[in-house]
Amino acid sequence: MRGQHGPLAGALYLQHSRPAGGPASSRAVVQELYASGELGEWQFSAGRKLVAWDVGFGFRPNDVVAREERRTLLSAMSRGRPLVQAEYFTAETAWSFVWVNPQSGSDARLGDEQAFAMRVYKRQGSTDLHGIARWGEHTRASVGAAFSSVIGDSLELHGSARAMQHSDVWRMSSSASPLAGSNPWRLQRGDASAQVLLGGSWTGESKLSVMMEAWWDGSALSDSQWRGWQARNAAVLSLTGRAPSAVVAGNLAWQTQAFNNGSLRRRNLYARLAWDHEGWHPAIDTLWTPGDGGRISSASLGWSGNRWRVDGGVRIYGGNRNSVIAQLPTRRLGYLAATYSF
Repeated sequence: MRGQHGPLAGALYLQHSRPAGGPASSRAVVQELYASGELGEWQFSAGRKLVAWDVGFGFRPNDVVAREERRTLLSAMSRGRPLVQAEYFTAETAWSFVWVNPQSGSDARLGDEQAFAMRVYKRQGSTDLHGIARWGEHTRASVGAAFSSVIGDSLELHGSARAMQHSDVWRMSSSASPLAGSNPWRLQRGDASAQVLLGGSWTGESKLSVMMEAWWDGSALSDSQWRGWQARNAAVLSLTGRAPSAVVAGNLAWQTQAFNNGSLRRRNLYARLAWDHEGWHPAIDTLWTPGDGGRISSASLGWSGNRWRVDGGVRIYGGNRNSVIAQLPTRRLGYLAATYSF
């Protein structure tokens, strides 16, 4: 539920769930709640707010404030960050200054660390240019740039890149034994790395569109690290029947910690085909990891009327049986959702 009154704006997320064989539970989450105002060409806001930057669809190197999860099955609103923001606007240029997570302690990691971020946006004819800088209390400095350019009536090209002094990443201890007594995975401060994305889209007069993107994520696990992960999985499984089953299961469960980094693999290719026709919105897409042949494929169908929107679809995880994606805990997902606007 979303609403706005005067300078205040908010969004509330309510959820009720009951897993098979388990108890029901309910929760309420404030996704956004902030106050905003303006003074001349300046605009100010403070509170919990969603500030999403960058130009990519499947991956966004310069989304340094919101850090949204990309390619979600439903376009559900992400949760904003506590922040103070000031923006300055002219006809073709905008400056944004954000102090994010101002009350976070020095032990905060990932998107919860205290940081200062700045973006300058400029429109140059049919091209949008972005420059981004960020200083995090734990990850230190990073700088990036992005562009989006419209060529003719149907073609669009975009790209984004960021260089980071450090990044928070999940890594396994090199001294971990096959049957560890505690979780061998730790959230560590990684070395300097870079992220790069290039993509483009074509949209025809019938509103049929094709999008393709390729990206490199240097903060993801390397090929050798994934080979070590596979070897440890095999070592743990080889102890089945010779070690307590709970210990074996626990160590295998800890191995899923490797899935919590931003990208599973460093090299990624993405393609999407979509059509917008008289309220109907069919789409299919595929994410492919060429390093090991993994694949995530999705198909969706949406319909939107005056106030209602109905969406449904499926997602399948697979590809090469030895790929990282094929070993994710989830194999298939199906969903059906309805949205009412008032």
